[in-house]
Parts: sequence; structure tokens; C-alpha cells
Amino acid sequence: MECRTKRFHELTVDELYDLLKLRTDVFVVEQKCPYPELDGLDREAIHVWLSDEGRIVACLRVMDRGAESEYVSIGRVVAARRRQGLGTRVLREGIRAAREYFGAEHIYLEAQTYAQGLYEKQGFRAVSGEFLLDGIPHVKMLL
Repeated sequence: MECRTKRFHELTVDELYDLLKLRTDVFVVEQKCPYPELDGLDREAIHVWLSDEGRIVACLRVMDRGAESEYVSIGRVVAARRRQGLGTRVLREGIRAAREYFGAEHIYLEAQTYAQGLYEKQGFRAVSGEFLLDGIPHVKMLL
């Protein structure tokens, strides 16, 4: 398993395609949630992913302060295979990248409610009640 971290302009065309395909396959197709996956923020993001035998199996993006919140934020956390520790591994790498690239002291994210426990295990705490985002229950969290 290999971890990679790149800014948008450093991504190859194949890496960008594979990242966007994984996100679309899970967030749009699997979760049956038509929403604007391509939201214009990827160009400003640090992209973090895990690959296994050349295939991206988990990814997320890290945004600097002001892009999605007043804090450095993590979003679009996704794993191709569930319950194998991929989400935890990529999240830890995302936290590391947030601190390394943006000097993050606090990190913000909006978690799908069913995955709240994953984030709590890494030190995130809920800072809101449940709300709907694109028809899916979420909660705002802060590390």
C-alpha cells in the first residue's frame, strides 16, 4: 500500500481521473446522490490517496482556511473497500498533510452521520447537530 500527496497541478491526468472516478462511483452512483461532485475546489486542494497495486483505493482532499470554512478542512473522504482500515489510514495521512501544508491547529470536516465514529476515533468532535447535505445526514466536526 502506497500513500501519495500532491497539489492539483502536480497530479497526472491518470491520477486526477482515478481520484474523480472513485469519488463519483461512491458519492454519486453508490449513494444515489446526484450532486455537483466537481465543485471547483479541487484546484486549491491537497489530494491524498492510498493506492494498492497501482489502483486508488482511498482518497480525500485537504483545503486551506477560507475555502470551505474558517479552518483548514478535510473533505471527500472515500474508500473503495469498507471495513478494511483504508478510511482510517487515509484520514491520518490527511491530518498529517493539513498540518504539514497549511500549519493546521484545528481541522474541520462535515461527516456523513453514519461515519461519525471513524472521525471521533481520530480526535474529531461534533460541533453541530445533524443536518442534511444533498439529502444525506451529516454533522460538522472539528479536530
